[in-house]
Amino acid sequence: MLNISRPRRNRQTPAIRNLIRETHLSTHDLIAPLFVIEGKNISEPIASMPGISRLSIDLLVRECKELYDLGIPCVSLFPAIDNKLKDQKASEAYNPNGLYQRAIREIKNALPDLLVMTDVALDPYSSDGHDGLVDPRNGEILNDATLEVLAKMSIVQAKSGSDIVGPSDMMDGRVGFIRDALDEENLANVAIMSYAAKYASAFYGPFRDALGSAPKKGDKKSYQMDYANVREALREAYLDESEGADILMVKPGLPYLDVIKTLRDNTTLPLAAYNVSGEYAMVKAAAEKGWIDNDSVMIEMLWSFKRAGSDMILTYFAKEAGRLLQKH
Repeated sequence: MLNISRPRRNRQTPAIRNLIRETHLSTHDLIAPLFVIEGKNISEPIASMPGISRLSIDLLVRECKELYDLGIPCVSLFPAIDNKLKDQKASEAYNPNGLYQRAIREIKNALPDLLVMTDVALDPYSSDGHDGLVDPRNGEILNDATLEVLAKMSIVQAKSGSDIVGPSDMMDGRVGFIRDALDEENLANVAIMSYAAKYASAFYGPFRDALGSAPKKGDKKSYQMDYANVREALREAYLDESEGADILMVKPGLPYLDVIKTLRDNTTLPLAAYNVSGEYAMVKAAAEKGWIDNDSVMIEMLWSFKRAGSDMILTYFAKEAGRLLQKH
């Protein structure tokens, strides 16, 4: 008789495979990014992101209700701002009656138990298209001056009902600066999910199309991370944790599973992966060609983030995945 190990015994049936499964994926792990625009009853499809649209606030609230009914606990909002409202100071970012703040309030009024995460960066509001203020003399991104604007943004978002602010700007010291500002305004219960390791990636193209937020000059490599580096991500994560971050994020997700794993092995904080627009668009384009099966690849991709160590996933697949996961 052959004396060999037989790991296939644990793969024989769905029941045993489910019993020994090492990682798990559910709707409770998902955060749905959503795009908001001015107007009423408006849904503008985003050509580079099939199935995703910019939504006016009334339709945005309806979409949030559908996501909430699927068991998805959190949405992350991004504003498509009229170019006429953009300026070099990104002043619309902290307008208490601006589109973004009104959208937060409407969602929380309709669905008080749905978590709303808000984006803290200047690029949707800036006529320069950068995440920080730009020195007009030489094009330098002004780190410390930007912190003041990020703090004002965070406060007005929190007062409008944001549960989690997400600084995505990658300015040095922004987590501590925002934490202090929120605490001084008696907003200590508002959490910070820091984009701890946000890389200067080519995978953001469809997102920038959706918001019209590409930089007008230069690139973002002086503040977003070099994709060749992983130790630097660990340093960024340590700094954000020490400054008061409640959750850490790695962005993008799929090409950076090693970074997720490295952070998971070195922090006890909850960890998020951002399954970004370019990753979504690639799957959709290949599926439309009939080269891959959309649902199978989507679920396998999402599971890879969990396997690497993420606790939650920001993904444009949230609604599709939620429907699929509810069936199983």
